[in-house]
Amino acid sequence: MYALKPGVLLTETEYGMALLDQKSAEYWTLNPTAAVVLQTLLDGHGVGRAVQALTGRYEDVDTELATQDVTRIIDDLRSAGLIAS
Repeated sequence: MYALKPGVLLTETEYGMALLDQKSAEYWTLNPTAAVVLQTLLDGHGVGRAVQALTGRYEDVDTELATQDVTRIIDDLRSAGLIAS
């Protein structure tokens, strides 16, 4: 299960999501693809469901590409210290 780390705030935007780390005062913007992935994970689903969310939303994205995208997004969010699993 994935969750935002303490002190990380999330808001939806017209173009995806924005995350603010209150400790560092840094913020990140997520495009619609990353926003779908993060929201799916925060809703208590795993990588497989996030892949399904992408392939269901974007017809030109196959399972292999979606899996790569989900993995990269999770890695990037972890590296930035925004999520915990």
